[in-house]
Amino acid sequence: MFVLISILVVLLLFVKSKRSLHMLQQNLYNENNRYIKWNIKNISQFLNLEIIIVILSSIALFVMYDMRLYNLIIKITICLIYIIRIIKLRSDMKKEKTKKPLVYTKRIKRLIFTTSVLYLVVLALMFLNKDEEKTLWILTLILTTSTYLNPLIVFIANIINKPIEKLVYLYYKTKAQNKLKSMPNLKIIGITGSYGKTSSKNILSDILNIKYNALPTPKNLNTYNGLIMTVNNNMDKFTEIFIAEMGAYVKGEIKGLCKLVKPQYGILTRIGTAHLESFGSEQNIIDGKFELIESLPSDGVGVLNRDDPKQVNYNLKNDCKILWIGIDEEDVDVRATNIKCSYKGTTFDVVLKNSDKKYKFETKLLGNHNVYNILAGIALGLYFGIDMEELVMAVKGVKPVEHRLEIKRIGNFFMIDDAYNSNPTGAESAVNVLSMMPGVKIVVTPGMIELGKKEDEYNEIFGQQISEVADYVVLVGEEKTRPILQGLKTKNFDLDKVVVYNDVREAYKFINTISSNTDKEVYALFENDLPDTYNEK
Repeated sequence: MFVLISILVVLLLFVKSKRSLHMLQQNLYNENNRYIKWNIKNISQFLNLEIIIVILSSIALFVMYDMRLYNLIIKITICLIYIIRIIKLRSDMKKEKTKKPLVYTKRIKRLIFTTSVLYLVVLALMFLNKDEEKTLWILTLILTTSTYLNPLIVFIANIINKPIEKLVYLYYKTKAQNKLKSMPNLKIIGITGSYGKTSSKNILSDILNIKYNALPTPKNLNTYNGLIMTVNNNMDKFTEIFIAEMGAYVKGEIKGLCKLVKPQYGILTRIGTAHLESFGSEQNIIDGKFELIESLPSDGVGVLNRDDPKQVNYNLKNDCKILWIGIDEEDVDVRATNIKCSYKGTTFDVVLKNSDKKYKFETKLLGNHNVYNILAGIALGLYFGIDMEELVMAVKGVKPVEHRLEIKRIGNFFMIDDAYNSNPTGAESAVNVLSMMPGVKIVVTPGMIELGKKEDEYNEIFGQQISEVADYVVLVGEEKTRPILQGLKTKNFDLDKVVVYNDVREAYKFINTISSNTDKEVYALFENDLPDTYNEK
């Protein structure tokens, strides 16, 4: 029976450890205690049948370890519970919609090894003491408890591996820095902000690549490790421009990333309240983002947005050249006017400072925030010597970024996919884009998260914004979307046109039902997709 229990434990650990490692990776290996905070927020994950196994193991050890019949009953019960638990977890994982699966990096493989060793020590001791009933129950209690607390064991393995990871990091960091030093003519552009970093990076890359060989950091690799990996694995002697997206959760991180790659140019996207919880205050967010511009050399160039009051009012402690972009403000170096949006994309005119000439641009991208990103690319493109005709062609060829206001036909309706993430500014922009579309308008959303104490307030405002545009609203997750529902009620939105599901897949069925009963085109905005680190039961 102990052998059977051990086999079931190993099977359960295979499933649980994969989930724990996935969450550890998603939470940047507990950087800024993110993994700990996630587990505290999701404490309900520990309310499962394994508690009974731990209790039974304790009873068998401290009360009835000398009563063979009772011990046998307990062993059989433990086995049955483990079987049920394994089946349930496997079923849940198959149903779970993950945006980014666990990536089996070398670091994850080292963690798998360390975690396995921790459990194998206990299993080995069990088999070595298989003839000593009380000792065996002590070890069984340790094994069942550590299995129940698997997220904690994975966390301990992460701590054990820290010295190794530090050495690995220093090796690759030195390698990347030496590579950058060997390329003195390389132009390095840093991009940061609360919203739109990845979009801005990809747009800038598409624009600059019309004349230069520009290398952007892949996907959303915007951490120390992401930049190091990009330099070591993707950069070659033909690279002329390196575009480094820089993310941060606390003040000081951007400054550290700048010390790593030493950008001469910087673009600041809109500053808002993203990651307010980890930054601690809005001022910390502003100061943290401006670390990029203040790290530029005196002969460097920063691109700032004059329509963003937080950027205009900041007391910049750097004398580098600043290029201003804008839509509303006229006193800028590069301005967009006459913006028009449709399902085909966006058109706008560009006007340069001290000039009345207008240049007609068109793009497949949607929304004013993407126009700001394009303006930043145009500003640097002009500074790098790309002529306006080439920039017009480059902007026309800019590819939509997946899950960021990406419009696509899904069956009988148009999907405006803004599911990658959401924040107050981005959500408002997405709703504005939806308002420009003809026909029936639907918003599908689980709301915004990771906004700290103001999360409910922002979601209620989001509900009010939705009410001004949407014909129907699909809320995903009853508990988390209550503030959005309250916002809809505040604006007297017809609640008969609001539906609530716990699975976003149900939304597709609902939208198809609407599209089947109308001769108008249907546009559905999917605003925010809950990250893998969040789950509402």
